Amino acid sequence: MSAQRYEEDWQIKAACRGPQNAVVFFPPQRFERKHEKIERESRAKSICRSCAVRRDCLDYALTIREPHGIWGGLNENERRQILAQREAS
Repeated sequence: MSAQRYEEDWQIKAACRGPQNAVVFFPPQRFERKHEKIERESRAKSICRSCAVRRDCLDYALTIREPHGIWGGLNENERRQILAQREAS
């Protein structure tokens, strides 16, 4: 099984699948106030909590060092902290 096929398999099962969810999982192109960001990320993370492929999603985001959005229930800063901890070990 190729890496591309693996990605497709978990992505098909993702709870966030669909273009309507992009507004929740990624910041808007306009300025976003702090409370708006917190609310948006909270909504995204609540979807992630019930997702069957949450771990696969997070692993993928960490592997490619995705710099934007909520992946596997974590935002950019939270993923950056994990990567920093791994590098420090």
